Amino acid sequence: MSKARELAELGAAYDSGALSNRNLIINGAMQVAQRGTSQTGTGYGSVDRMSLALSGGTATMSQQTNSATDRATTGFDKYLRLAFSAGNNNGGLNYKIEAADIIQAIGKKITLSFFAKGTNPNGGSFEVIHFWYDGSNVDNGTSGTLTVTSTWTKYSITLDTATVSSASLTAALSSYHFAIQQPNGDTSTNAWTLDITGLQLEVGTEATPFEHRSFGDELALCQRYYQRQTAGTNQYSIFLTGSIDTTSNIYLYGKLNGTMRTSPSFATANTYLYTQPGGTLTYAATSNRSGPEVASINFGTISGGTQGYGIRFESNAGNGYVEFDAEL
Repeated sequence: MSKARELAELGAAYDSGALSNRNLIINGAMQVAQRGTSQTGTGYGSVDRMSLALSGGTATMSQQTNSATDRATTGFDKYLRLAFSAGNNNGGLNYKIEAADIIQAIGKKITLSFFAKGTNPNGGSFEVIHFWYDGSNVDNGTSGTLTVTSTWTKYSITLDTATVSSASLTAALSSYHFAIQQPNGDTSTNAWTLDITGLQLEVGTEATPFEHRSFGDELALCQRYYQRQTAGTNQYSIFLTGSIDTTSNIYLYGKLNGTMRTSPSFATANTYLYTQPGGTLTYAATSNRSGPEVASINFGTISGGTQGYGIRFESNAGNGYVEFDAEL
């Protein structure tokens, strides 16, 4: 795309009052990967806000780094790779958007754009399938097929939701979905890959230049849905603190990073309870009482604690972590 064309499109976006906050996709530049850089299971597991769908066969979804040449071509440092095994008959990238964020687009035309490259034995084609809500299409039957090559190319598709009644699609906190996937029913015997970056969804019929956000801003948006606190290289990083209420029951608290979408689930690995004096404590149960802004965990059936003593929940190895999940 020429610089003159980019400036013209930006001018048009400015005239419509949408120069900023155009992109309804979070982490479209694939910068943030709190869980890790690769996953093999379905659902969320690597690049934040991106979910892996799969039917048959095996697949991985991973965060990759562009070469200097490709970075200059696309303007993006990171990209997402979908790699599917032979015999896979349906799979791809699924993205969910909160109703509160997408409601501005319902009843209008919306444009999805992204850079892609890859290989597919079925003629090199992939599908952008229907934009849907709660099992029902909201894009007036619009979908599209794209043919990828081994070089980065920008694609766009406009979805028409003009015939949809917004009043019937505004349930609070319901999610809207779209997917980029292998064509349904592909029973090829060859593996295939799809690389994606610069994912943008915006109101209107034009694919405007990608709305870049800083890594810090993108991370904060991702942490509304998921956040992981890690120890890094420090074995004794402290995640939660509190005191021993009784010799067999304690509560620990910690501030979350911003307000999450809803009260999150809690998970942890390579962590332990510690009090001084007294040392390591054992526990037999946990109860998650976290809210959208504060982590609150009850540890029950404690052994070795003294009422009134301070206590902390910390890593016992460099790879210790706690995570809070409020994904759609």
